[in-house]
Amino acid sequence: MKGGKSKSDTKSSRLAVNKKSSAKAGKKSGKAAKDPNKPKRPASAFFVFMEEFREQYKKEHPKNKSVAAVGKAGGDKWKSLSDAEKAPYIAKAEKRKVEYEKNMKAYTKRQAEAPKEEESESEKSVSEVNDEEDEDDEEGSGEEEDDD
Repeated sequence: MKGGKSKSDTKSSRLAVNKKSSAKAGKKSGKAAKDPNKPKRPASAFFVFMEEFREQYKKEHPKNKSVAAVGKAGGDKWKSLSDAEKAPYIAKAEKRKVEYEKNMKAYTKRQAEAPKEEESESEKSVSEVNDEEDEDDEEGSGEEEDDD
């Protein structure tokens, strides 16, 4: 059986793959939640073009409900445009980008000020929080002994 894999080898490799995917899932939960107040990134020139193009395409093809067809047609149209024809969309995108940067500066300034306020509003000290966790652990250990 040179070069061949036995059935037990294939099972262990499958398990290894499952372990890796579960490890990745654990990392995702560690990410910080997105802030709903954070400004959204501005659309690129292509997406500014697509906003207009979608409306035109829907008027010309009212029965077509496929998002993929609209996207493909829009992409083909964008590629065929000259730089002069793309210029208004690029200008709109730049204008949105400047507005976004202005909003982000204001947002980061608010975020820098916010943690200072939260720290001073904390009612419990660190030792009180730790004491509550110790009480929870003691209750949990009593339940384990009852199961035996």
